[in-house]
Amino acid sequence: MASELARDRWHPPVIEGRLVTLRRHVPENLAAVVRWYRDPELARLSRYQTRPMPYEEIEHFFRTRLLAGDAFAYAIHQRPGGRLVGLTTFSNLDPDNGTALFHITIGEPDAQDRGLGTEATELMIGHAFDVLGLHRIGLSVFAFNSRAIRAYEKAGFRLEGRLREAIWRDGRHWDEVQMGILADEWRAGHVGAVAAPALGEAELVP
Repeated sequence: MASELARDRWHPPVIEGRLVTLRRHVPENLAAVVRWYRDPELARLSRYQTRPMPYEEIEHFFRTRLLAGDAFAYAIHQRPGGRLVGLTTFSNLDPDNGTALFHITIGEPDAQDRGLGTEATELMIGHAFDVLGLHRIGLSVFAFNSRAIRAYEKAGFRLEGRLREAIWRDGRHWDEVQMGILADEWRAGHVGAVAAPALGEAELVP
C-alpha cells in the first residue's frame, strides 16, 4: 500500500489546472493520437520526418510511450467539459542526475493559441520540480516554430544552444533549438507557490 501511495504521488492519475486537466491515458485515446500524428502540419512542426506514420507505428508509440504504466505521460483535457486536445510527456527521466526531456502536442487546431499548452507545460514542470525533485528539464524545438518557442519562454525556458541546420523544411535547412529550465529558475518565477516536498531518489523510480 505504501508503495502504491508513493507511486500515485510521483505519478498521480490527475493533475488539475485552471484551463486544463492532465489525466493518464486510456485506450480510447488512441483514435485521437492516430489522427494527430497523421496530420501533415503537426508532423511539419514536431517530427523529423514528414511522411505519414503507419498506423502500427503510432499504435506502438501509444502503447509503449503513453499508455504503459511506467510512462510519465498525460492526456491534456480542456476545461470545462473534458475534451481531449493534446498530450504531454517526460522522456529520459534520470533520477541520478535529476533531469528529463519534455514533450507536448496540442493536437486539436481550435485548441491552439488559447493558453492550454502553456498551462499544461507549467503543470508538468511544476510537478517535476516540486514533487519529483528534478533539477533540470530540457526540450528541443525547430527554429521556425516561433509560436512554440514563445510559449516555452513564457513558461520559463531559456535558450541553451542550437543544432545548426539540422532540419530540412520548406525548401531550406533550419536550426533545432535547445531550451532548458532549472529548478531554481522555476521557483524564482513562482514566488509564493507552495512546493510539495520532493520525493527521495528511491521513490523516483517507478
